[in-house]
Amino acid sequence: MPRKFISAGALFTRLQRSLAYLTVGGEWALNHAPAVRRNLHWFWFDGFFASASDNIYLTYLTVYVLALGASSAQIGLMSALASLSSALVLLPGALLVERIGRRKQIVVVSSFVARTSFLLLALIPLLLQDQPLVIAAIALAVIRDTFSNLHYPAWMSLTGDIVPLEGRGHYFASRNFVMSLAAMLVTLIAGMVITRSQGLGGYQAVLAGAALLGFSATFCFGQIGDRRRAVPTRKSAFNPAMLWRDLRSSPFFLALCAAMALWNFALNIAGPFFTVHLVQNLNASGTMVALTAIATSISGMVAQRRLGPLVDRIGAHRLLVISSLLIPTTPVAWAFVTAPWQVILINLVGGGLWAAFNLASFNYLLTQMPDETRPRLSAVYQVVQLASLAAGAALGGQLVAHWGYAAVFLISASGRVIAGLLFSRLAPEEQRRKQQAARR
Repeated sequence: MPRKFISAGALFTRLQRSLAYLTVGGEWALNHAPAVRRNLHWFWFDGFFASASDNIYLTYLTVYVLALGASSAQIGLMSALASLSSALVLLPGALLVERIGRRKQIVVVSSFVARTSFLLLALIPLLLQDQPLVIAAIALAVIRDTFSNLHYPAWMSLTGDIVPLEGRGHYFASRNFVMSLAAMLVTLIAGMVITRSQGLGGYQAVLAGAALLGFSATFCFGQIGDRRRAVPTRKSAFNPAMLWRDLRSSPFFLALCAAMALWNFALNIAGPFFTVHLVQNLNASGTMVALTAIATSISGMVAQRRLGPLVDRIGAHRLLVISSLLIPTTPVAWAFVTAPWQVILINLVGGGLWAAFNLASFNYLLTQMPDETRPRLSAVYQVVQLASLAAGAALGGQLVAHWGYAAVFLISASGRVIAGLLFSRLAPEEQRRKQQAARR
């Protein structure tokens, strides 16, 4: 029987079709209008470049600031200040959305400013040194987080319109998959650059690269069409009384806020100090830091292939509970680490669990916020979470100084278990919808 050979043109067409399906989350999107598919396509590429940019920043910022001469206490202070300053701009960000309605423009301008800070972080060693250099780096890190959160209400509001409800599990699994792939690749490359460079030059090079990748993400997001361009009709209602009324009418949302606040408080008791412990106490190189981060990306990427259909089948709430009760095993394992390579094993487990948690929590959060109040409720949610992150980082900084890293990791794990049990008390999506329909 003669073999069938595929021509180069046919192979290219097949690859192009596969990529087209991938960037919209699968064949389910083909039933939607071209404008919807176009938005899904650009939002997918926005995730790819944003993940590449942010993972360089998130993986190496702490190590970079340590290399500039910062202490562990200053690292904790940087995390706390970034969370607090970010929280202060969330309600003004929601007000911007409800008063001017230009959600895409808010995201584009704010994200451009945030990503410019990457470039400035790369340049400041040319201008400053010693403690002024450390203070300037901390200030730029705070600016980055502040402007990233200023546009969060606009981003959340627009995201709910970009991705149709029935395909969110499949789409975000596809988007998260490519984000994990991008994170893995750039983290490895950045780690190799840092390891082979002398002094601060490697850090400066990868931060400049993060800026370029971030600007690419901003461009992709700018191509998304916003169907709701008009100024919202409820703009005059944005006041404390109306906000309080919206919160009282959303008990499921409030319960989620409270449970997630405890989760993030416990998380950030240890969160800023994993990398510090890895570098200062376990003597990990830049390449080893990259490999530990890549382990997270690999397992997360593998998990994404199953998570999309899974969350659509069993529901976001059930997956949220399962993942939140398993994640505390990772900080417990960190308490007994004696060599950097052991962190790779921990992160191979943790990456899959965090992929499940992030997908489930985001999908569950979207179900808790009605379209018309999504900007303000998302702002309230993020304020609460950032405040809890700041409190956790501040407490963690004190606990590390007095009790050491192992104790902090175990305390963080205990808090996460309690939060996971609270997640189990939340209403599943179907029950929430039925109870809301009954109230109407």
